[in-house]
Amino acid sequence: MMAFGFLLPLRLAQVFFAWVVVGLSGYGLVAHWYNADTLTASPKQINFLIFVPVFSLISVFYLELAPRFAPKASHPYALFVVEVLNTLFYFSGFIALAVFIGKLLFCRGSVCSAARADAVFAAFSWILWAASSVNSALKMFRGGFKSMKTDQQTSSAMKEFPAQP
Repeated sequence: MMAFGFLLPLRLAQVFFAWVVVGLSGYGLVAHWYNADTLTASPKQINFLIFVPVFSLISVFYLELAPRFAPKASHPYALFVVEVLNTLFYFSGFIALAVFIGKLLFCRGSVCSAARADAVFAAFSWILWAASSVNSALKMFRGGFKSMKTDQQTSSAMKEFPAQP
């Protein structure tokens, strides 16, 4: 039960930061400014940080709902791979954006501030996904598949309705 108390706030924070990153990258200021006010397309780094939080939101739904409602679709290695992919995507995304901002000749105004904030929130998301990945890896190495499946498949709905004779 300790894992559930740790994972729920972690998942909520991952969803919150995913919404913040996609808001800053896409609709917020950066990609919209490039697409509306300049003659150039938005940078690849910004476009990648639009993809990553969308992938992250889909991943959270998969990680939380698949073990409970579709246990055959939630192999522990697949769950672990999804968490590690999110970790790698956020790491590469915030590093690429930080390097892009660092190479600009000038960076002023609200668009630049939004891009910097986007890199910072993507770094926070990377920390959250790294913690989640480490938690999954520790579960896999300590108890094997059985402990991971029982931790992820037990929900309050399953405990309330025992098997009928």
